[in-house]
Amino acid sequence: MKIVDVCAFLSPHGGGVKTYIEQKLAIGPRLGHEIVVIAPGDHDEVIGHGPGARVVKLASPRFPLDRKYWYFDDEPRLHAAISAEAPDFLEASSPWRSASMVGRWPGAAPRALIMHADPLSAYAYRWFGGVLSRETIDRRFERFWEHLRDLGQAFDTVVCASRELQERLLEGGVANAVLHPMGIEAGLFGPERRSAAVRRDLLALCDLPEEAHLLISVGRLAPEKRLPMVVDAVEAASHSLPLGLIVLGAGSQKRRLLAQIAGNPHIRLLSPERNRVKFATLLASADALIHGCEAETFCMAAAEARASGIPVIVPDRGGAADHAGGGAGVRYAAGNAQAAAQAILDLFAGAVPLSSEPVPVVTMAEHFTRLFADYERIASAARRAA
Repeated sequence: MKIVDVCAFLSPHGGGVKTYIEQKLAIGPRLGHEIVVIAPGDHDEVIGHGPGARVVKLASPRFPLDRKYWYFDDEPRLHAAISAEAPDFLEASSPWRSASMVGRWPGAAPRALIMHADPLSAYAYRWFGGVLSRETIDRRFERFWEHLRDLGQAFDTVVCASRELQERLLEGGVANAVLHPMGIEAGLFGPERRSAAVRRDLLALCDLPEEAHLLISVGRLAPEKRLPMVVDAVEAASHSLPLGLIVLGAGSQKRRLLAQIAGNPHIRLLSPERNRVKFATLLASADALIHGCEAETFCMAAAEARASGIPVIVPDRGGAADHAGGGAGVRYAAGNAQAAAQAILDLFAGAVPLSSEPVPVVTMAEHFTRLFADYERIASAARRAA
């Protein structure tokens, strides 16, 4: 099949969507499919990614709230670009305006909406969850639920990477929501990458001895990631045990985070590590990963941490929660710094039963094999109906 992905939030600066797209471009052709990604950018450009894979950039405006991203603003031009590719299967990679554009494309190709974002959890539930129940919030955001239900009708399948998101969409009346957990890059992450020297150097960077505990946090420095809450939790837990935190990330909250940790030598904010082997080594060399975001649709960082052999400390809602099962870590009440601090203490006190065996993790190759098989089934049914 020729699979065309309209991906509105593809940034060269990294993130889970970038990792996912790069894996799709690499793995899709090996599975016998042609992969074309249509994304907004500063100018028109075609970027080859080897035989059967390329990215087509359409000149578009920068996203005003985060200028590392762009957005599609010309629906007829986007439709023309899709038509020029003549896809066998069409994808949209976010539930925002671009998904509506893809849904309105007049071609006959079946299409899938990939839920790379959970706006209700990232914004509405986070903003108002302290004073309103989720049921009340859902009623007040009925217009967005109507938008999601419209997308469920416009797309043949709505792909969710976490069970909670799939179940919430189905309960909200979004048709065709299916579960396809994502995976990690094969052969990259593993306990064998753990380095005592790297761990010792990171603890020294945190002004701590080798006997201390080392946490790592990975991701964009964005409000929904709740890094200030994570820092509060680590600072609270550090009153009871020697504890260092390495944060790998960049984003709009960098200045706020630096101001918050100023004067604390045991917490360090570092730039994202773009070298994937070095990143996998850093991850495996920590004692646990701590994550603050309950709005993850999958949580690649937690999956990679599990594969690296370190436990995860994650909120009890969203895609991150899935990765603490099977003895892989501990969950805490989402958004609660005190609960997160207690989870840290429980983990390092041995109060959390952890698996002595590696926790199985799906690879990206396995994910795409299953997903594209689903696409082929949908396309075959569409051809028979036609």
